[in-house]
Amino acid sequence: MRKTLPIILFACLSANAFAQSDKKPFKPSDFYKIPTVSDPQISPDGKWVAYSVAEVDTAKDKRVSHLWMQSWDGKQSIELTHGPEPASKARWSPDGKYLGFLSSRESKSGSQLWLMDRRGGEGSKLSDIKGNLNDYAWSPDGSKVVMVIEDPENKGKEAPKTPKPIVVDRYHFKQDYVGYLEHQHKHLYLFDILTKKLDTLTKGNYDELSPVWSPDGKAIAFVSNHTEDPDKNENTDIFSVEAKPNGTVKQLTTWTGHDNSPKWSPDGKYIAYLRQSNNSYTMYDQNILCMMNADGTNNKLLTLPLDRPADNPTWGKDSKSIAFLIDDDRERYAAVYNLQSQKTTTVIRGKFNIDDITAHSAGNYVVSYSTPYMPFELYALEEGKIRRLTYHHKEWLNKVKLAHVKPFQSKSKDGTLVSGLLFTPDSIVSKKLPMVLFIHGGPVGQDEYSFDGTRQILASAGYAVLAVNYRGSLGRGLEFTKAINADWGNKEVIDLQGAVDELIKQGIADPDNLGIGGWSYGGILTDFMIASDTRFKAAASGAGSALQVANYGIDQYILQYDNELGQPWKNIDVYTKISYPFLHADRIKTPVLFMSGLKDFNVPTAGSEQMYQALRSLGIPTELILYPNQNHGISTPSYQVDRVERYIKWYDKYLKK
Repeated sequence: MRKTLPIILFACLSANAFAQSDKKPFKPSDFYKIPTVSDPQISPDGKWVAYSVAEVDTAKDKRVSHLWMQSWDGKQSIELTHGPEPASKARWSPDGKYLGFLSSRESKSGSQLWLMDRRGGEGSKLSDIKGNLNDYAWSPDGSKVVMVIEDPENKGKEAPKTPKPIVVDRYHFKQDYVGYLEHQHKHLYLFDILTKKLDTLTKGNYDELSPVWSPDGKAIAFVSNHTEDPDKNENTDIFSVEAKPNGTVKQLTTWTGHDNSPKWSPDGKYIAYLRQSNNSYTMYDQNILCMMNADGTNNKLLTLPLDRPADNPTWGKDSKSIAFLIDDDRERYAAVYNLQSQKTTTVIRGKFNIDDITAHSAGNYVVSYSTPYMPFELYALEEGKIRRLTYHHKEWLNKVKLAHVKPFQSKSKDGTLVSGLLFTPDSIVSKKLPMVLFIHGGPVGQDEYSFDGTRQILASAGYAVLAVNYRGSLGRGLEFTKAINADWGNKEVIDLQGAVDELIKQGIADPDNLGIGGWSYGGILTDFMIASDTRFKAAASGAGSALQVANYGIDQYILQYDNELGQPWKNIDVYTKISYPFLHADRIKTPVLFMSGLKDFNVPTAGSEQMYQALRSLGIPTELILYPNQNHGISTPSYQVDRVERYIKWYDKYLKK
């Protein structure tokens, strides 16, 4: 045995080394192979989980979503829908015999409600709605569904050959993915499954969203903004309406900030919901988990002492607890609030990300779960332990070698502790590497322990890639997030510079080969950084802006401008200060790759064009890449691949000489 064991051990190690060496580095074309798993829905008997899987159709160059069903015991996995037309929003009928879903198949007027016998057979179309069917929810007895329907364009008639002029008369008149806003609103309707009759529940110059039925089926809670001019604030409240035509509408919350995500307790006594911490508009905020009686009385702020964002509330089956998610310093973990003890306890946390949670039974949940080495899959969370349910990423992950990811911290020159993540080609860094500081957008978000395809690809191409949760990010408390209010490009730059300095000090980053990049606010901060720090040899600024006064009226952020920065004719000094990158473009020495989607109303193309023109006029090497028919998020698969290919080529050109 003493002689055999080393031989066996050597054989095992050799096999493992061969398996690792057989894997190929993560490349841009691998984006085509990554499915998106989302929207888990537990059957009433708890035996099945329905969910969506979106995969790339390379022939049509788009992602197509289909419905799957996974058994709770993990033994059976069934694809329910097929074909070229997508299906989404699977919702179980209360008796568990049927699955409703939305699809535009066999329809010229957008998505319709379909019904499928979960025991087998083809789906059948139930509705023929004029207008965009956005969402729906089953009544407790299964006889009806409440629908969220947007007013139809052209009042449901065929579009004219020559489009009518767009009439703009709203304060907030542009929105990414929607376009110019006229007066098409989203309202609630009651649809009878048997008779196909559609009754109106709400109307007016408001939008009604997120409908949820009371357990007795007599009322529907929803979210809406009923202020005099909803465009001029974000004061959404929770309302209820009687579940019948011309039913009485009652306002349940009165907080002047936003309230959203209502969830009725199974016993019908309470409504859990999320509330903004500030009572007026601000970009820099976090949600608090709240609870009230079903009639709107006795509001309680359950997670205020946590000073961390709460999300995705879901009631326990016994109505005695509320599970929810918490963002906390790179982690996104599951916690439970107990109504009796009035305490919050952690269910599970660690170097992973939970992005969805749904109650299954006492102490058990279905969650969407990701790590830095795996995109989201569905897991059972049982008494604090996880068990994998789906394996949609297993095949391609078995063939690809991913970069190593570890936590990172640095101190800024003003003493602020900043957290982040470091991606390197291998776990052991034996020499200084060219580095790319890739900055997250938002700014109110965080880099966390979940799969990041862009940074993985850059690290696999031979770079140390740094992700930094600068001030303005979530997960470190409200004051940390609010620190950059009306002061863009100041504290964030200090934090980002400090992180780069730390990586150089550790001997990981080559100080002579530093790159930088980001998308959205990450693009904005890229512009700030290269105008403030000339040591970067290459930059990629995506969907950014720098001459901020020029964005007033051309993007979707009029509320932020008027409330945070003030109106330009009153506060031009503030706009001048935060337009530093453009007004001091002559200080930029870094070659820059600018990118934008041509239909982006979030951060319009003009922001990238202005910076491109400034650098071109100054003789700095620069390119401008414009993606046709793309909004703020680049969604066409071939463009997603093209973008990361261009990142690598640009950085290689200047950082790998």
